[in-house]
Amino acid sequence: MPFDVVAPSYVEEDIAGCRPGELVATHAAGKAESVQNAYPDRLILGVDTGVALGDQLYGKPRDDADAVRILSALAGETHTVVSGVCLLDCGFTEVEVAATAVTFKALSRAQIERYVAQGEWQGLAGGYAIQGRGALLVERVEGDYLNIVGLPSALLVRMLERRRPALVSIGT
Repeated sequence: MPFDVVAPSYVEEDIAGCRPGELVATHAAGKAESVQNAYPDRLILGVDTGVALGDQLYGKPRDDADAVRILSALAGETHTVVSGVCLLDCGFTEVEVAATAVTFKALSRAQIERYVAQGEWQGLAGGYAIQGRGALLVERVEGDYLNIVGLPSALLVRMLERRRPALVSIGT
């Protein structure tokens, strides 16, 4: 499916009292709306992903120390990768949330620091890349693996089947 990548002008800000799923949905819609202004006749997809441990939402670490702090909190725990997905087109806006449970192994501080030193954490919600060396941190996944990578494709396909079935048809 052909597509163009456009950087949104939307600025993400935390909203006090907002639950993780609500926050990523709000950010996904904000990103999509900011792009739609420049491309009003196109189908627009906006996505935002975060890592939730209870009601604490972790985004992208600021630096090595922040990555160590986040990964230390996740070590030995089950967290939820939540992604808000927004589809916008003339006449409709649809926003949904995907959630995938990820259980990390019990990790020593030295293991976390070695992982962080490799730099793979940069620019990633929760500070790890499951599709890379971050897979070594993981004990178990329950749900859509691709949601953890950054785009919940199963959810996106369901949304497109409702709104643009010809885009996702596998034929007759």
